[in-house]
Amino acid sequence: MLDFLPGAVRGVIAALLLALNTLLLCSFLFCVAIFKVLPFALTQRFTAWLMNHTHEAWISNNKAWMQLVCRTRWHLSGLEGLDYQHSYLITSNHQSWVDIMVLQYLLNRKIRPLKFFLKQELIWVPVIGLAWWALGFPFMKRYSKAYLEKHPEKKGKDLETTRKTCAKFRNNPVGMFNFAEGTRFTEAKHKQQQSPFRYLLKPKAGGIAFVLDAMGEQLQSIVNVTIHYPAGRPGFWDLLCGNVKEVVVHFQELPIPPQFIGKNYEQDGEYRLQFQGWINQLWEDKDALLEQMHRAYPAK
Repeated sequence: MLDFLPGAVRGVIAALLLALNTLLLCSFLFCVAIFKVLPFALTQRFTAWLMNHTHEAWISNNKAWMQLVCRTRWHLSGLEGLDYQHSYLITSNHQSWVDIMVLQYLLNRKIRPLKFFLKQELIWVPVIGLAWWALGFPFMKRYSKAYLEKHPEKKGKDLETTRKTCAKFRNNPVGMFNFAEGTRFTEAKHKQQQSPFRYLLKPKAGGIAFVLDAMGEQLQSIVNVTIHYPAGRPGFWDLLCGNVKEVVVHFQELPIPPQFIGKNYEQDGEYRLQFQGWINQLWEDKDALLEQMHRAYPAK
């Protein structure tokens, strides 16, 4: 533990360890990715296994420096029962960039490393696009409304392409992740939205629906995560400096309603209304749970 050091010094040390961890493991990842393109099933299975464990090693190394700079008090519930051999859709309230690190910290090696859908154009982003491709992040091809108005025959083709991309996960479990709110909570955004929730922004049901449209039959369940920081929403620099002293996290595993599988959110209006109602009810329950968390773990 580095508690005896000033926070800024701990922040610099943690940032250097994060950078070194990323540099070393990305370099190894890119070397392995060379063999990913070989048209041999055995080679592809081995490289996928190796890159998956490289991803987990990166998270484990990050956990090590997080523990080094701060002994965080974790208040956890509902984490039992998750299976490394199953695929899940994970969603969470979103307050800070720290949320991602918290989820990786707690879920590493309990389920497969978290992945999320990316626009196909992002594969060309220097360095990070290659890393996403190597790690098997699914890229989706989406047509704009303007394009579909000119080419109506293309309706549904983007989702069909994405389903084909996701077929590789049928025999390879995955943890698909989506922040339903789409952006981090701030008081300004909350007021601008006129959100009906006290601690949450309005959920955007389309992102979760897209995952279910693309790979609903492959998913074991939805893991609904609620995160609370008793000391207030931390920034990433707070995490690096070891100032995140206490975190409360509740995991709720939910079955996927069968009526929501195999439907098209954009083209089926009745389904869209039903799905939005279901997501809004989840958010009402989450808001009530956050109220309980604020009472049970008040700011100190």
